[in-house]
Amino acid sequence: MSKLVKKGIIPAVNYHLWKACNYKCKFCFGTFNDVEKNNQKKDAAILTMQHIVDFGFEKITFSGGEPLLCPFLPDLLKIAKEGGMTTAVVTNGTLLTDKWLKSNQALLDWIAISIDSVNQKSNIESGRNLRGKTISESEYVELIKKIKRYGYKLKINTVVSRYNVNEDMNEFINLTKPERWKIFQALPIKIQNEKFTSEFEISYSEYLKYLDRHKSSSYVKESNYDMKGSYVMIEPLGRFFNNSKGKYQYSSKINDVGVEKALNELNYCFKKFINREGLYEW
Repeated sequence: MSKLVKKGIIPAVNYHLWKACNYKCKFCFGTFNDVEKNNQKKDAAILTMQHIVDFGFEKITFSGGEPLLCPFLPDLLKIAKEGGMTTAVVTNGTLLTDKWLKSNQALLDWIAISIDSVNQKSNIESGRNLRGKTISESEYVELIKKIKRYGYKLKINTVVSRYNVNEDMNEFINLTKPERWKIFQALPIKIQNEKFTSEFEISYSEYLKYLDRHKSSSYVKESNYDMKGSYVMIEPLGRFFNNSKGKYQYSSKINDVGVEKALNELNYCFKKFINREGLYEW
C-alpha cells in the first residue's frame, strides 16, 4: 500500500492541461469556460508537473480539451515517467498518428480513447465530430489495432447521454477488447456544459438500463454521484479543482503555494475514489 493511500489521499491525478479541442462535444465538462486564459506556458506547466511528482502522486492522466494539441505534452510525460508515475492520456483519437505513437512509447503507459458511439449520426448530434466528419467504426477498430501494436494499454471511455442511451456497444467492445472500459453518465456542470444540459441529460434509471444492456461486457461504471468529488483534478492554469457541488471550485495555483496547501483547500472524497474502482492494477 502506497504512502498516499495509507494517508487516505487519492494517489491519481487528472491534469486537464489544454483547454482547446478540435471537437465540440455538447456534454463536455472540460470546457473551462470560466478560465479566462487558455493554458499555462510550457515552463509553468513543467514546474507544476515537478510539484506533482515530488508530492508522490502515482498515476497521472493528461486530458483537456484535447491534450495531444499541446506541443509540450511529451516533456510532461517524460517528467512523470522519470518520477516513477504511471502515465495516461485521454484523447478523441484524431491526432494519434504512427509518428506520435512511436515517439512516445517509452513515456506513456495507457491511451484512453473517448468513444461514446460507433453510430455516426449520434456522434454528429452530440458534437463529437470535426466539421461534420466523424471517426467511423472501422477506423476506430484500425486505430485500436495500431495502439495495441505499439504496446500501449487501451482504455475506452464512453459517456452515456441522450444521444446514445439506447445504443448497444457490446459487439464493438468484444471486438476491440480494451483492458478497461469505463461507462460514465453524462455529468451536467454549471458554466461548463449547462447550455446543452436539457439536450444531453439522462436519468439514473436510463443509465442503469444502458449498463444492464452491457452486462455481458466487462466495464467500470461511473454515475453522476460516483464522479462528483472523487477525482483530484488540475485545470489548464495549474489549480486543483473539484466538481462536488455541480460547479467548479478552484484552489490557489500549485506553483504559488505547493501541492499540499492547494490540495487542502478542496475536499476530495477518498472513499468515493475507492468505491468507483479508481484504484486498480494500472
